[in-house]
Amino acid sequence: MFELLRKNNVVAGVLAIIRIYIGYAWFTAGLGKVTGGFDATGFLQGAVANPVAGPDGVVYGWYVDFLQAFAIPNADLFNILVPWGEVLVGLGLMLGCFTTAAAFFGMVMNFSFLLAGTVSHNPTDILIGTVILVAGANAGKFGADRYVLPYLRTVVARRRKQQEVKETVEV
Repeated sequence: MFELLRKNNVVAGVLAIIRIYIGYAWFTAGLGKVTGGFDATGFLQGAVANPVAGPDGVVYGWYVDFLQAFAIPNADLFNILVPWGEVLVGLGLMLGCFTTAAAFFGMVMNFSFLLAGTVSHNPTDILIGTVILVAGANAGKFGADRYVLPYLRTVVARRRKQQEVKETVEV
C-alpha cells in the first residue's frame, strides 16, 4: 500500500486532484479571515468554557490549560497565525509546493480544532492529510514539488560538500 501511494503515477494524479480541492478549501477559509477580519478570542474562550467532556469529566484538560495559559493571553498572535496559516496551507496544497509540510500543518490546525471541541469536517481533513503525508513527494509530483524538492536536494548536497572540503582544509 505504501509503495502504491509513494510511487504510482495514477495515485499521484488522484492525489493532485484531492490536494487541490482541499487546498482550495483551506485557502478560501483563510482568505476570508484575512480580508474580513478575524478574532479568535471568542472561539478560545468558548473552548475553555465548554471543554470536551466525557462521563468522567474534561477529556483534554491539558489543552484547556494551554488555551487558558497561552492561547487566550496571546490571542493577537493567534489572530495572525490562524488566517495566514490557513492561506499558506491552502497555497501549498493547491500548488503542490512543500506539500507534505502543508498537509502536516493543516493537520495540526485540524487537531487543534478537534481538541477544542469543533468536529465539523476536521476528521475528514485529518484522514486526507494523513494520506498526503504517507504519499510523501508523490503527492506533489504533479505540482511545484516536482521542481522544488530536487533543487533543494542539490543545494543541500552542494553545501554539505563545501562544508566537508572546508573542514578537510582546516585540519
